Amino acid sequence: MKIFIESIDRGIWNAIVNGPYIRVSVVNGISVAKPFDELTDVENKRVQYDCVAKNIITSTLNLDEFFRVL
Repeated sequence: MKIFIESIDRGIWNAIVNGPYIRVSVVNGISVAKPFDELTDVENKRVQYDCVAKNIITSTLNLDEFFRVL
């Protein structure tokens, strides 16, 4: 599975290994979720990798396998 996902894009495999990208900005010393319209191109790409990774994982695993890996 690793080789297959890396062949699509290594960023997707990175999202699987490191977990989802958390969009955060600091406002007055407080961390808040960063709105999608304020994301840079690089941050947008990381969010897209998360979505593709979730799609691949949920599409390839049947329900029993999915709960086994969780």
